[in-house]
Amino acid sequence: MVGDPLTSGSTAAELAAAIDAAGDPDDAAFLRRFFKTGPGQYGEGDVFVGVRVPATRAIVKRFERMPLTEAAALLESPVHEHRLAALLVMVRQFEVARRPRSRDDAARLALHEAYLTAVHAGRVNNWDLVDSSAEWLVGEVLREAGRGDDPLLDRLAASASLWERRVAVIATFSFIKAGDARPTLRLAPRLLGDREDLMHKAVGWMLREVGKRVDRDLLVGFLDEYAPRMPRTMLSYATEHLTPDERAAYRARR
Repeated sequence: MVGDPLTSGSTAAELAAAIDAAGDPDDAAFLRRFFKTGPGQYGEGDVFVGVRVPATRAIVKRFERMPLTEAAALLESPVHEHRLAALLVMVRQFEVARRPRSRDDAARLALHEAYLTAVHAGRVNNWDLVDSSAEWLVGEVLREAGRGDDPLLDRLAASASLWERRVAVIATFSFIKAGDARPTLRLAPRLLGDREDLMHKAVGWMLREVGKRVDRDLLVGFLDEYAPRMPRTMLSYATEHLTPDERAAYRARR
């Protein structure tokens, strides 16, 4: 074991070393293919050492008290699993800082700001990195402050960066889980013309969750208005839990 993993002095280098020690060349090759790292693909040039997500999560548990400065430093790593580990540390620290008995609003804000800095710097740059972090480090911050209409979501959704746009959409999952579909339904129409399949999947996924967790009629109302303009993948994801006849009817409207 590298250092004392449960002390607040754990460093980025120690966590990176623990991740590297768990790496497997065969898994690294698989992950490079899975996360589309080839020329012209969305993860082009990303580096993997070959650690699957469950193993990364297990390692991160030993480093959850790492200073935010060290986690932020690890987000600068070219290694994908290092960046994922840093994000998981930050999410865990955010969860602790929002508990009633250990609430720390300053820590929550610092985590939120450090995350946005990393997002804007292009360090949160694949779908798994976004999906493991945006709901909490953006969505929960805004939701708990009653800021569902915050222009931050609109700016992210309008970004030229695929990953910033995905952060905006996945952040609305926090609101959906609390029964509020408004941020999702505000952003979704603006993204109907997005050219990226990963955005079609994200928007469709959140719309599906609106129907499952908030109100089926809200989903149906959205589909009645926008189904003819929705990309095929987005529509497929959004209608996943409707009946086969309902799905076919919406597909026929495209």
